[in-house]
Amino acid sequence: MSDDTTIRDVLGRVKTIAVVGWSPKPERASHGVAAFLKRRGYRVIPVNPGQAGETALGETVRASLSEIDTPVDMVDIFRRSSEVAPVVEEALRTLPGLTAIWMQLGVVDEASAATARAAGVTVIMDRCPAIEIPRLGL
Repeated sequence: MSDDTTIRDVLGRVKTIAVVGWSPKPERASHGVAAFLKRRGYRVIPVNPGQAGETALGETVRASLSEIDTPVDMVDIFRRSSEVAPVVEEALRTLPGLTAIWMQLGVVDEASAATARAAGVTVIMDRCPAIEIPRLGL
C-alpha cells in the first residue's frame, strides 16, 4: 500500500506525531510504539480521552486532536478501521500543518485515505513505524 520511498520520506520529515488510541498499558502496541518513536527523537503527543490530563512521554495526554495547540506533522492511528473516518476528519479540520496520516497494522480505510490525499496529506496504511524504521535502517 505504501512504497519504501514514501515511508522513508514521511519518517524523515515529520517531527511531531499525535498517537490516537495511545494506551498507558505497557503491554499494548500503542504504548510501545509511542515510546519507541519518542526514543527515536520524535515529539509524541498521546491522545486518549480516558487518560486526558495525565502526563506521558513528557506530554499532557489529550482527549482529542482538537485539543492539541501545537503543530502536528503526523497522526498515527491505533483505532479499528471502522473508527478511522472521524479521526481523519478531525485531523484535517483541526491540524493545519498536518502532512501525514499513518494507520497501524491491520488498519485500512480507503475512503478516509482518499479524503486525506485530496487535502494534500500523505497516507500510509497497514504499517507500523516501529517496524519500518529498523527495516529501512532509519
